[in-house]
This record gives sequence, structure tokens and C-alpha cells, in this order.
Amino acid sequence: MKWCTQRSEDGSPHPGLVLGSWIHVLPGDQQLLDLLAVPDGLAAAAEVVRRDPAAVVALDSARLLAPIPTPPSIRDFMAFEAHVVTSHEALGQVLDPDWYELPVFYFSNPAAVQAARDDVRISPGSTAFDYELEVAAVIGSGGADLDPATAAEHIAGYLLMCDWSARDLQAREMRQWLGPAKGKDSATSFGPFLVTPDELADRHSGTAYDISMRAYRNGELYSSGNLADLYWSFGQMLAYASRGTRLVPGDIIGSGTVGTGCILELSRVHGEQAYPYLRAGDTVRLEADELGTIEAAILPGTDPIPLRKA
Repeated sequence: MKWCTQRSEDGSPHPGLVLGSWIHVLPGDQQLLDLLAVPDGLAAAAEVVRRDPAAVVALDSARLLAPIPTPPSIRDFMAFEAHVVTSHEALGQVLDPDWYELPVFYFSNPAAVQAARDDVRISPGSTAFDYELEVAAVIGSGGADLDPATAAEHIAGYLLMCDWSARDLQAREMRQWLGPAKGKDSATSFGPFLVTPDELADRHSGTAYDISMRAYRNGELYSSGNLADLYWSFGQMLAYASRGTRLVPGDIIGSGTVGTGCILELSRVHGEQAYPYLRAGDTVRLEADELGTIEAAILPGTDPIPLRKA
């Protein structure tokens, strides 16, 4: 199944089942987050909406939100080895060998979730604004201290994800042994679809799925990679995230950036003149097989308010 959340004419969000080029809108007031909290909630809702949709809306003209507009939490991992190695070099850091023992992550900002077609504003004060091409898993059934061998059974579906990053702010913060914080929390784009695992079963490969991922800047191909190149599987990521705590329905688990999936890496390999950071007026388009596209116009940032008097 492919689910989305679309905004109706009265402004209220409603989930819908995507069938071809049409959205079959679910009757009532339930959101995708509500459906995830009920065992087999998505499957039961699909039966209802196939039989008697509240409306049928053309996908091309729908006003889409992120499938989970306000998730309970967002954990973003660094699970692609190629990205981790190159980005550490770009930031002047040495990769700690413990990365091969710990699938590390940071918490991102649920209040900064953007839809797949939303414009994105450069973080205040940043002159090194970047995209990150990722895939995320959405938790269906919650749980604690999950076994990595079975943890993937708790995944309700997958999303395309872009973790927008202010590299200059990120580098400054992380020199203080904390973060990333403001370097990451101004925007995270998701969607347009929540794709259930059964839709991807025939693509299973390596530690994940054979899903080709691409990023374009102003129509020029910048990044390409494949989800199957994950070093840490989503089952391992979920097991680590749930260690000593509890994952709940709607929690989002980001894969981290696919190899070459950001300007930070490309500028490290090919030089900043060949791959400058994003500027106001740019358009960024991210794609992944089966998962859809994110397309964002980049808007100018604002000047940060000083924290102390001059």
C-alpha cells in the first residue's frame, strides 16, 4: 500500500490510499498516526477506503502534507559507510572505528517537518546550506529492547527523507562535543508517500532494498546511490534505538545520507567550485524508486538575532 496525507478544501488533513494517479480519501477524522497505533490499522483502513472513500482526489492536484505531519520523534542515523567516511574528512575529522560497533544517531525536530512540495528556507546565518538524500522507516507497532533479527517487523512503512543541513553551523556546534542541533533542525522534508514493506518485498537486497536514489540541483544530477548499500540494517537501527527505551507508533528512523548524497561529500571529492552549497533561488529534487519525489525551492535565510549585546 501507498498512503499519503492530503489537505482537504476546508484545510483539515486527511489520509488517503494512493491507487494509481488518484488518492482515495479515508472517511472520518482518523490520521495515519491513529491507524498505526491499532494492530492492522492500515490494512483495515484500506478495506474501508477501497469500498467507500470520502472523496477521490487527483494526485497531481492534491495539497500534500508529510504522511506523518508531526511524528512523536525523529531519530536520524549515519548508516551508509561511504557517506560517513567522506563527510568526516570534509569536516576535518577522523572516523572513530567505534562507528563499526555503534549505529549512532541524533534526534531531529518534529516541529520542523516539511511536505514533499514545500519550499525550504536557508537556516538563519548559514552560507553552507545542504540537502541530504535519505530513506526513513516509520514505526508501526512499538516496542522496547528489540531484537535486531526481528525488529524490522515493527516497521509500518518507508518514506523518502531530506535532512536539510547548515554545514557551517553544524561544524561549529560539533566542535563543542554536542549536536548537531541548529545546524539540522530548521527543516526536514518527508514524503510524499508512506510505502508499506509488502510493496518492496521483491526488491529486497543486501541489508535493505534495491531502491535507486537520486538528487538534482536545478535539473542537474548531483547525487545517486542505492538503499541496498546500507552498512547497518533498519532492524539493527531499530534495535539500537529501542535499547533501554521504547519506540512508539509514528516514530521515524532515518537511514542517514546515501553515499555521495549531499554537497558536503561532493565538494570534498570534486571541489567547492564544482559543487557550491545551495543558494536562494535553487530548486532541489530528490527521487527514490517506489517512494516518490521531494521537490523544494530554496528561499533566502534571515539574519540571526544576536544572542548578546555588541
